[in-house]
Amino acid sequence: MNGTPDTLMKAAQDAQKTGKLPPVHLWNPPFCGDLDMEIRRDGTWFYEGTPIGRPAMVRLFSTILKREGDKYFLVTPVEKVGLRVEDAPFVAQDFEVTGDGPGQVITFTTNVGDSVAAGPDAPIRVVRDADGEPSPYVMVRSGLEALIDRKSFYRLVDLGTSHDVDGTDWFGLWSSGTFFPVIPAAELP
Repeated sequence: MNGTPDTLMKAAQDAQKTGKLPPVHLWNPPFCGDLDMEIRRDGTWFYEGTPIGRPAMVRLFSTILKREGDKYFLVTPVEKVGLRVEDAPFVAQDFEVTGDGPGQVITFTTNVGDSVAAGPDAPIRVVRDADGEPSPYVMVRSGLEALIDRKSFYRLVDLGTSHDVDGTDWFGLWSSGTFFPVIPAAELP
């Protein structure tokens, strides 16, 4: 396999010289195998079982991350290597709100420094497990989501309001003129 963290990092650095995110959605290089790399649910990146302790390196790798179906890859124009993602590749660690009601905008900040305003192109969704525990997510870019951390989700709930969606009253959030249902109002405690 050609893909090593050093070669991937060099390719990411070269691609970022424009000051923008690399156009990974345009890159379809051959698959070169899997790396022993994993992103845990808490957003920690591991290489060969050891946490990657350099935030700048994690940020760089995050810019060449691509999702295809249920699989994740680090891609460059010439190679693609697989990695494991335990849940979502990013964690939304904080947010800011401007405006109020349907006109409010919720802008999230992730563990890798991305900033995204929830809206039609960056929806918020909530998945509930068998016990009813919520896992909230926001789309960051190109099929890559951030798990919204617990403290932020509790703060979001304080912003929630009821709204009719197709004849059902939902408790949810407004951002960028879009309502994001969280839970049917009838199921609220």
